[in-house]
Amino acid sequence: MPTQRLTELPDAVTRLIEKHSGPVVDAGTINAGRNSAIAARVQTTDRTLFVKGLPLDHPWVWTQKREADVSPYVRGIAPELYWHAEEDGWSLLGFEFVEGGHADFTPGSSDLPAVMATMTRLAAVTAPNLELKTMPHRFRTYVDDPADLSWFAGNNLLHTEWNPHNVVMTSGGALLVDWGWASLGAAWIDPAVWLLWLIARGHTPEQAEWAVAAHPAWGSAPPAGLDALARVQHRIWDSIAAESTDGWAEPMQVAARAWDAHRTAKP
Repeated sequence: MPTQRLTELPDAVTRLIEKHSGPVVDAGTINAGRNSAIAARVQTTDRTLFVKGLPLDHPWVWTQKREADVSPYVRGIAPELYWHAEEDGWSLLGFEFVEGGHADFTPGSSDLPAVMATMTRLAAVTAPNLELKTMPHRFRTYVDDPADLSWFAGNNLLHTEWNPHNVVMTSGGALLVDWGWASLGAAWIDPAVWLLWLIARGHTPEQAEWAVAAHPAWGSAPPAGLDALARVQHRIWDSIAAESTDGWAEPMQVAARAWDAHRTAKP
């Protein structure tokens, strides 16, 4: 379920920002995203920040620490994290503010090569020595045969959340934001998850698989593993869509079903 976005910064949040970045001159809510109670462009006397946060008693507050822990490993492919604070009932992350729009995943978009370039850079990142969730663990309730989980095992750092709102297109390329669900797994999982968003934005399953084939790990993806992932994604998005109250997940549900059908039809 989405987290309710606050339209004004609570006094405790403002004080915490000022403790780490100096006096706040201006602040405006950013509407994109569904998982943060605080998401704001904050102007201080000497810099512009993107601040995101959750109350310390929120069930997903652990994702804040996950982003902070991963940040040193993804410099250059994600905005710089200046600070992480947990005080006065809040967990806040203060990032550099990056000018740019969200990625366009539609067929023929000029953003697609830049997104693939950043995804390729991520694939070369050495797995951090952190306690991250693994993809077999995350998918464990969506398989009929537990043996299928072995396909998803690996030691690659994965972003896993390829919503176009998590990809910011800048003059220097694509930057990835929202690392709260960063996980460890097989390197081909990120492009395989991305292709669902491509299908949801108008690609056919064949076109989407062709587009992600540029990823260096795609050629090593076992067909049976892709088949298993398609089944898992079908079940995940059926579950998310069933719980959604505003229909936002329906295009992804349709995409997951289409990819599963495509994989099932392959000889």
